[in-house]
Amino acid sequence: MTHCVVGSGPAGVACASALLDQGVTVLMLDTGLALDAQRSAMVRALAVTPPADWSRAQLATLKGALPADATGIPLKLSWGSDFPYRNTTSTIPWSADGVATQPSLALGGLSNVWGAAMLPCRDDEIARWPVNAADLADHYRAAIALTGLAARHDDLESLFPLHSDAPETLATSRQGSALLNRLQEHAPALRAQGWTVGHARLAVRARDSARGPGCQYCGLCMHGCPWGCIYNSADTVRRMLENPRFSYRGNTIVRQVEEHGASVVVRAVQQDNDTPLTVDVSRVYLAGGVIPTAQIVLRSQQAFGRPLTLRDSQYFLVPLLLGRATPDVRAEALYTLSQAFIELKHARLGPRSVHLQVYGYSEVVGDAARQSLGPLGRWSRHLEDRLMVVQGYLHSDESSAIEMTLQRDTTSRSGDRLTLTAKINARTRATVGRVVRELLRRNRALGGFVIPPLLQFAQPGRGFHSGGSLPMQRQRASDTSDTLGRPDPWQRVHVVDASVLPDIPATTITLTVMANAHRIASNSAELS
Repeated sequence: MTHCVVGSGPAGVACASALLDQGVTVLMLDTGLALDAQRSAMVRALAVTPPADWSRAQLATLKGALPADATGIPLKLSWGSDFPYRNTTSTIPWSADGVATQPSLALGGLSNVWGAAMLPCRDDEIARWPVNAADLADHYRAAIALTGLAARHDDLESLFPLHSDAPETLATSRQGSALLNRLQEHAPALRAQGWTVGHARLAVRARDSARGPGCQYCGLCMHGCPWGCIYNSADTVRRMLENPRFSYRGNTIVRQVEEHGASVVVRAVQQDNDTPLTVDVSRVYLAGGVIPTAQIVLRSQQAFGRPLTLRDSQYFLVPLLLGRATPDVRAEALYTLSQAFIELKHARLGPRSVHLQVYGYSEVVGDAARQSLGPLGRWSRHLEDRLMVVQGYLHSDESSAIEMTLQRDTTSRSGDRLTLTAKINARTRATVGRVVRELLRRNRALGGFVIPPLLQFAQPGRGFHSGGSLPMQRQRASDTSDTLGRPDPWQRVHVVDASVLPDIPATTITLTVMANAHRIASNSAELS
């Protein structure tokens, strides 16, 4: 019988890929919102036109205006469109108080707008999990086979295996190279202070392959890639459609699931007109993201008013002003995703690791600088040759959390609404403050200094590194799941997205979510 995967984001495609490898027939249910036809045509035109000949008017349309939240942190769009976030509050009713996360109904989910950063987890950061790094190793490799990996052999390997025999290499920008060279000169002293530094690891196609051309260094990464070099799980869905055992049904909102002996009934509606749809399958894998998954589980179990705690990795930004300028950064052919990773682990910062990603010049960085500088923003153009941005994440132990509760609401399309409320951790700001002071202490190694008054501290959920609302445990109980992601008391319903991660390490989340989804699917596909 068919197995059903709900959602087309990274977790969904990793799960479906593992099931297909096991010989299983897979139906993927998804809403599948996509970029509008006009913008899609503009993107296709860019891909066949030399960058020097690109139309300024079309570029302005495709870049759009990045909206910012209350902290001034821009919400990343895809080719100037908000389609990755569109229609969610009405279609899957939810509301938030002091929370800045967003679900997605798009084909490919939030991989349409992610930063492509890729790291596995270390055992010391997932000690409470019922699985360890060795259990995930083969599945990390399988995930990287889907996404590709641009990375280098450097000091990061002392903490994080590459899980790839042949990573590709991206050319680091001049700003990024200068920073990494300075940090390498100070490497022994930095290691003694708990610093581990290396090139950013990214799910980016760096060289030409059968899947398409490699990175063209056009500088548009923050808006999209005309050649599809930045991994998007929608591309994996399209490739899986070539497999006769895989089928995809869009325009679908899954409302609830019901176990009946050896089968699961999936109850859904068409997104555009609420026409009911019922599917009878052998197993269901929920991969729609933490908000839709919570809705489906709570609604299916009629658990109205019962809160789930969503754990989060605190996200913050702070500018880094370099002492030496890199001339003409605007004219450089470069990629504009993260250039360097810095891992911090020292008792003075707290019991958990801190993950930092350093970005060089991009138009998004320039815009953020202008917003941060307020009345002085007109001078930001003169600072661009010296400006980088440090983006940081904390472990969920050091971060605030989010309480999710399903409430009845007769005015909504589904008859209910998921409410999200921030649960502030009093330690979080102090931990971020210690990280900023640590960066200030290392200004010589950095070749510049961070600017604490311009620190941007995000609301919970804003970094999109959230999960743990149905954490895996060896012995599941209420509001937990077993090692195959099955919430109590289900046997054939598996949650495979970030909802089942027991906590959220500071390091990047997507690779581990994909690996764990692949593990669950691989280990459950042949169960009776």
